[in-house]
Amino acid sequence: MNNDVSAALHRSQLIDLTTTGRRSKLPRRIEIFLHDEDGVLFITGMPRRDRTRDWIHNITADPNVIVHLKKGIEADVPATARVITDPHEARPLIEAAARRWRRDDVDDMIAHSPLIVLTAATAPAA
Repeated sequence: MNNDVSAALHRSQLIDLTTTGRRSKLPRRIEIFLHDEDGVLFITGMPRRDRTRDWIHNITADPNVIVHLKKGIEADVPATARVITDPHEARPLIEAAARRWRRDDVDDMIAHSPLIVLTAATAPAA
């Protein structure tokens, strides 16, 4: 991955994320916010008690994803996603997202928000 893409990847921004459908095996693309906190790339969302997001189910079945950068630099970056369920591991990341979003319900977010950490591959997809 070149330096420009790497730098762009580590700017918190709106991206598209492609997962593989757990049943259909087809690509599923969503628009979502990518966070960077001290070099850790992660994605979270608003708390929801009633269900787990489809993209979390998809990542649980297949952790290989594509991060589509679309602001400034356009690039498709393969990555591996890891679903975070440990509240102690989640807390610093959720706190960072809560600060950005000016939320004060960190405990609710830890209990009910989806959270993944991304590890980018070394080269962009073609």
